[in-house]
Amino acid sequence: MNFSLYIAKRYLFTKTSNNAINIVTIIASFGVIVGSLALFIILSGFSGLRTFSYSLLDASDPDIKITAKKGKTFFITDHFHKTFNNITSIEAFSKVIEERVFLEYNNKSEIAFIKGVENNYTKITHIDSTLSQGGWLDSSYINTAVIGRSKAFKLSLGVRSFGESLKIMVPKPGIGFINPNNAFYKTNVQVVGLYTGTEAFENKFVFITLNQAKDLLNFKENQISAFEIKLLKESDANVVAELLQKSLGDTYKVQTKEQLNEVFYKVINTENFVSYLIFTLIVIIALFNVIGTIIMMIIDKKDNLKTLFSLGATVKEIKRIFILQGFLLTFFGMLIGLTIGMVLLFLQKKFSLFMITENFAYPIEFRFSNLIIVILTITILGFIASKIASSRISANFIEK
Repeated sequence: MNFSLYIAKRYLFTKTSNNAINIVTIIASFGVIVGSLALFIILSGFSGLRTFSYSLLDASDPDIKITAKKGKTFFITDHFHKTFNNITSIEAFSKVIEERVFLEYNNKSEIAFIKGVENNYTKITHIDSTLSQGGWLDSSYINTAVIGRSKAFKLSLGVRSFGESLKIMVPKPGIGFINPNNAFYKTNVQVVGLYTGTEAFENKFVFITLNQAKDLLNFKENQISAFEIKLLKESDANVVAELLQKSLGDTYKVQTKEQLNEVFYKVINTENFVSYLIFTLIVIIALFNVIGTIIMMIIDKKDNLKTLFSLGATVKEIKRIFILQGFLLTFFGMLIGLTIGMVLLFLQKKFSLFMITENFAYPIEFRFSNLIIVILTITILGFIASKIASSRISANFIEK
């Protein structure tokens, strides 16, 4: 066995005659355990939160959305269908019509967007899986709608309430004098379902069929606001978006889900990084105890070091003893912290120990990448701390 490693293990696992050093060593070990545990739990918590947040976007946004660069609408040509059919990564696509509207119900009014969709729209997003009440649009019925839960609450609107209808109004386009008695296109709908999601999403859309939207807005047959596209699993959205942009030209804007929610993605990733930095700082503070422990051990073992030096051990080998001791202290503390962390992750996933709401447990997710990040962070910082502590060893120090 390596000489320095053997002595380091002896110093680490054998109690000294100085109780103060034993206590400081325990405190240092506890600090490393708690630091490792906290860092791993925080990273796993943010991974779960990120996955949960992205799942909400799966219901509200497509993988890719195509809109006109100028104006709100464009006309469908055969070139679109040829382009979509030539890209094998595209699983499904749907025509969409969007427009800002006024909603009115029982003397209450709100502003929202209508979103006219085709029958296959549930293949594009998972919107139908978010319904809290009622069902999705049924093409066998006319003048029906699905609205966000928050918007329905503001309007005091119920599902399948066949009394008063929800009135949707859109200002008529044009310039010059406007007749206030005939200034809007109007339609009445019955709400058949409430969808859930982020607060902004719940307050934004009223889903109706594509034909209803065309009739309301007086659109022509091939006039739409956007194409929304669902990709096959494992497809790279950025690559497909580039292919679509190259094929369709600069007249159209092709955006991925990440580009549609650029601010949201930046906030989630920034929060994760900042939390990592904060808890890494806590780990660094905890490692000051490791430095103090090693320095106290060096002072306590000074007579032993003099003996080793006299027997032929070099200063470099003696320094390596305490570098390895500090490294082993942080490494074993990290292993204990990660073991506790993984047990807590299992218990949270199995028994939902921490709840956000009465029916929703805090999302948490195990990832090997988080495990690797914690191992690298703790071992590197532990090695640096040990290196700093052992730097005071010199030939003059030993021989004094």
